[in-house]
Amino acid sequence: MMEIKNIKDKIPAELYKIVEKDIKELRPCQVKAIKKGLLERKNILVCTPTASGKTLIAELAAISSILNGFGKAIYIVPLKALASEKFNDFKRRYGGLLKIALSIGDIDSADPYLVDYDLIITTSEKFDSLIRHHTPWLNRIGAVIVDEIHLMNDPGRGPTLEILITILKQILKNIQIIGLSATIGNPEELAGWLDARLVIDGWRPVELHKGICLGDEIEFY
Repeated sequence: MMEIKNIKDKIPAELYKIVEKDIKELRPCQVKAIKKGLLERKNILVCTPTASGKTLIAELAAISSILNGFGKAIYIVPLKALASEKFNDFKRRYGGLLKIALSIGDIDSADPYLVDYDLIITTSEKFDSLIRHHTPWLNRIGAVIVDEIHLMNDPGRGPTLEILITILKQILKNIQIIGLSATIGNPEELAGWLDARLVIDGWRPVELHKGICLGDEIEFY
């Protein structure tokens, strides 16, 4: 394991002051991501179980991008409810440090007020709309986090997400892309397409047991 103090000199001081209050030791996937260039702005694709620590990986990339002057950070999630949850979490944690916005409303609006915000939480459909409305601050984006990136295989949301990432890769040559998922069927292929370094780890905070339930009895195997 790696202690949080080991990366003290690699992230902005303001960010370190916040994370070290709650975190003393980094989880395996976080250590792997750091070793693969997370803090050097490399693209990272993370495929690890739920609650294994993926969100902190996203936070380190997004907040560092903003505080180090590389640009805004966009956090893309699949659902409005999840976007609201992330917004509340980030507002509580980083609201005193950054200007954080939630953009999940009218898909026919360009939301020009977002030019003044550092971290924007949105859905893929809303972000697609912002791009189509020629959002003037698009070239100010330094990092994009794509949560539940495995939904690129979804017949409904997949094409929109794929187009978004393709556009960003084409127009923003220095952008850092972080993909997060608990389950990806073809992680190596997706990492190659993203030009990302792959982080795969099976550690989870609570050991997973599998079994069969019949009546009132469970037989584990």
